[in-house]
Amino acid sequence: MLKYYFAADAKMALASHLLKHWVVSKYGGVPWWETKLSADANKKPIFTDAAGRQPVVFNVSHQAGLVALVAVHGYDAANDGDSSQVNIGVDIVCVSERQHRDHQMIRNEGWAKFVDMHSDVFGRSEAGYLKTGLTGLVSYAALKTEDARLNFRLRSFYTLWCLREAYVKMTGEALLASWLGDLMFQGFEPPQPGTRFEQSKDDNPKQIIRRHDVVFKGNKVDDANICIRSLGPDYMTCTAVRTPSRKEDALSWDLGPFKFLTIDQIVAHGEATSK
Repeated sequence: MLKYYFAADAKMALASHLLKHWVVSKYGGVPWWETKLSADANKKPIFTDAAGRQPVVFNVSHQAGLVALVAVHGYDAANDGDSSQVNIGVDIVCVSERQHRDHQMIRNEGWAKFVDMHSDVFGRSEAGYLKTGLTGLVSYAALKTEDARLNFRLRSFYTLWCLREAYVKMTGEALLASWLGDLMFQGFEPPQPGTRFEQSKDDNPKQIIRRHDVVFKGNKVDDANICIRSLGPDYMTCTAVRTPSRKEDALSWDLGPFKFLTIDQIVAHGEATSK
């Protein structure tokens, strides 16, 4: 943790580290001190047991004081121990973390320049949609002030970032993948901001978006279950999962609300399983 300059970054790294061990221990039935993590070919953290299996497949993301983890457990048992048959990715973004900087940059340089600064990680049509396509949305047209429209555009920008990051992490690669320009989320709009800092099955449906028009190399993506949802007014979480051999499995899973854990709960579990 000492390599981090900011205490907040060190705390998130610590929480991420502990959370990965917690999920392996709790859902893989592994004593805490046996949850030795390694990395796959893409440097994603994984856990393999003595037989070379992954009883828990997981992915993590962190930003602005929160760490999000999503995991699948037990699926390898239904597939002859082949954990490669499930791919999963998660991302969390905070729209307001850099709000002052974002607003200042847009006012000085313009919205189009702001989008273009990040266009190398977007699909070929996505930057254009951010610059001109949002104005055609009913939800955008209903906004009365320039500040409200600016905030909507920024929320759309971070929605796209969150969607793409979760999807790319699901594939096992990173935002430097050579095919990034061939992946496109079309006609997307952001989930409405939440009114409370929690997620539940009773959330307003407009805060949860489960259907997406995704195209990869000109073909419609029909094997990924993707869900992006609001967390309070400023955060969004996105989960993406697929089961390559039987796509209907992942497509049938309900990517429900995230549950909240504190560091104390994680540490208590570690202590209880270490005795």
